[in-house]
Amino acid sequence: MSKDCQAVIRVENLTKSYGGFRALRGIGFEVQRGEIFGFLGPNGAGKTTAIRCMLDLIRPSSGLLRVVGRNPQQQPVAVRERCGYLPGELRFDENITVNTALGFFRQLRGGGSACRRRADQLSERLELNPVAKIKNLSKGNKQKIGIVAAFMHEPELLLLDEPTSGLDPLVQQTVMDLVREAQHGGATVFFSSHVLTEVQSVAGRVAIIRNGRIVEVAATSELSARGTIQVRVVLAHPVNIDVAQFAALPGVELINCEDGERVLELAVNGTMDTLVKLLAQYPVEYLETRRCGLEEAFHAHYERQRGKAGQR
Repeated sequence: MSKDCQAVIRVENLTKSYGGFRALRGIGFEVQRGEIFGFLGPNGAGKTTAIRCMLDLIRPSSGLLRVVGRNPQQQPVAVRERCGYLPGELRFDENITVNTALGFFRQLRGGGSACRRRADQLSERLELNPVAKIKNLSKGNKQKIGIVAAFMHEPELLLLDEPTSGLDPLVQQTVMDLVREAQHGGATVFFSSHVLTEVQSVAGRVAIIRNGRIVEVAATSELSARGTIQVRVVLAHPVNIDVAQFAALPGVELINCEDGERVLELAVNGTMDTLVKLLAQYPVEYLETRRCGLEEAFHAHYERQRGKAGQR
């Protein structure tokens, strides 16, 4: 089986220049059928440029690009008809209603009654008022229109550029639920984000892009397992903490004591076993842990960039 058949998205040495500015500097990765793939980086890193190249909305300067087995430059319509696209910047006719906008997108897709029903279901789930004028909507509600338009025809491939931008936390969770459901239905999802928690919650693999270059592609679980575990311990009542005991534990650092030594903050590199055994000597009321692997990997790459910039 060829690579084109195995990968829904295949990118090799892709570049894009605007005059003297190089937005993409030879990026490469593959997205396999049925996976949720996160594209992680800050604003301006090249995420949107890459997605627009995938849909032939802009042309790359060089490199190889295949989307759903096709060359977007040679078969742009064939690529787009199999994709659901949520752009990072939405533009609508402000004087029409939500229903009119969605009807327009449905006609573009050639969608019938099933597509209409799906759009109605998504609008209800996102609490989007179908008769509201777009000019009266908040940024978040305009974002919901784009989400419905991307998902309503149940595409083979979803390309989502910062899908939760402008949404409140509850709606963000709903959108991530829709992403998982699309995957369960057989779709492939490629989404860009600078929100580490949402990438970690749904993406099986992630590519980190920095300054137009891919600096790492890895399983999210692998990145998550690398890093420090942050531990917050709340004791039932204040006690005299023996700081030396914590300092003697390998890989454990006591960061802070608060509330009369009732609240402890620690960082653990490695196993939690020795810390848990030590905490058993104290009246623990509550213990919370958070592994920071993806966050640490992200910041480590960008700290290296700042360090190199500072040496110039």
